[in-house]
Amino acid sequence: MFKFRLLALTGFAAFLQGVLATTGRATFYEPGFGSCGVSNNSSDFVVALNPADYADCASCGRQVHVTFQGKSVDVTVANLCPACGTGAIDLSPSAFKQLADISAGILDVEWDFTS
Repeated sequence: MFKFRLLALTGFAAFLQGVLATTGRATFYEPGFGSCGVSNNSSDFVVALNPADYADCASCGRQVHVTFQGKSVDVTVANLCPACGTGAIDLSPSAFKQLADISAGILDVEWDFTS
C-alpha cells in the first residue's frame, strides 16, 4: 500500500510540474555582478528573471528547471532581466548551450522553480 501511495504522489508531482511550468522566451547574457549581489561568469549555470518573477529579489538563489525540446538544465537565479517580458528568462551562455547552440539566439522554453 505504501508503494502505491508513493507512486501516486510521484505521478501527481510530475503532473503538477507540467501544469505549473511557465512558458516563455529564453535568451542569453554575459553574467557579471548581478542584482542578487553575487558575481558570476559565463561558465556558471545562472539565470536572470523577468521583473514579475524576480519579485524584488525574492527569487534570488532559487533553483529553476528549464526545458527545451527534450533537453533541460538547472540554473540558479542570480539577476534581474529588466527588458524581459512576462515569462521570459535570460540564461548564462553555458546554461543556454545545454539546450541549444548559441547561434539559435532565442528559444521558446518551459521553466519552473524547483526550490
